[in-house]
Amino acid sequence: MMNSMRPSSIRLHWVRVPFWEPFRISNGEVSVKDAILVQIEAGGTIGWGEASPLAGSAYSGETPQSTWDFLRDRLVPAFLERPELDPFLCFDRISKLPGEPFAKAGLEGAVWDLRAQQAGVPLWSLLGGLHRPIESGATVGLMPELSDLLKRVQRFLSQGYRRIKIKIAPGRDLELVRAVRHRFGNISLMVDANASYELDDAGVFEELDRFDLMMIEQPLAREALTEHAELQRRLRTPICLDESADDLESVQSIIRQGSGRILNIKVQRMGGLWPARQAHDLARAAGISCWLGTMPELGIASVQGLHLATLPNFTLPSDVVASERWFVDDILGPPISITENGFICLPAGAGMGYQVAADKVAQYCTRFEELRA
Repeated sequence: MMNSMRPSSIRLHWVRVPFWEPFRISNGEVSVKDAILVQIEAGGTIGWGEASPLAGSAYSGETPQSTWDFLRDRLVPAFLERPELDPFLCFDRISKLPGEPFAKAGLEGAVWDLRAQQAGVPLWSLLGGLHRPIESGATVGLMPELSDLLKRVQRFLSQGYRRIKIKIAPGRDLELVRAVRHRFGNISLMVDANASYELDDAGVFEELDRFDLMMIEQPLAREALTEHAELQRRLRTPICLDESADDLESVQSIIRQGSGRILNIKVQRMGGLWPARQAHDLARAAGISCWLGTMPELGIASVQGLHLATLPNFTLPSDVVASERWFVDDILGPPISITENGFICLPAGAGMGYQVAADKVAQYCTRFEELRA
């Protein structure tokens, strides 16, 4: 019955929600979160997905505009011509169109949510996970002053977050880590370089090796897998690949070359929940630990990622945090929150377990399009 049911419409909502403060990494900053929400209706049930690239080129070549255009002009029309509402087959169908993984993740996420609601099961169950709380870790971007960094770390520790990640960049690395370790002692701490170093900077990472970090995330360029393998051989601290892990082929290359010991899996970048689950399975078979990263996204994509993170090889704290950490508002009711000891507990219920707040979608929507079969 599922496969024969056809979607009656797909609606696209381009929403813009301000960050509390600019989201800063080594190569740029963003002050407003753009996301394209994908709303698919079939058989009287509505499924939601989120396509969520950051504006500019801070994280990827995809932009909100390119994602919107691809969804409206190519992906959704092609999908409505030959719809595939089985989420285990949907990615294979939509991947026939090259490029734009964020757009595909948005559409595919809506199909997963639709199927889980129609089946009356939580999304984690459909994905093969186990109902368990997910550890949440906070990220601190590059701050204007060292004192600002220390205040921010203190705030997140007091809120219960179970891991602290700080961003580093050439010339802004050892001093930051040294200060955090001196002030807060043996907390769970990692650094994220966002691919801003070269192998010639290995001395910096050999110094960082002394600070008992959980991991060093993406020190070198995305394509530098051989160099990452060389650097990993010189370090005790695990290297985590993030930007390099952008599709299943890349994940296989990382495993084959020994480029790192940890994988940051981002659903949006992988193109959907199904390829992200396949990446998890590959890493598990290779003995590589995983954790769930974010771009960051609004509530729909964040919650769907949390359902994925109930799979067994997601063993490290997620980058998904309380909605109020990044955004002045969210489009879920209620928004995502963490417990006092730093866990996110998924609510019971079919699908995501959260409700999309129609009034919030309308409040933050800047563009709307409805496409019919």
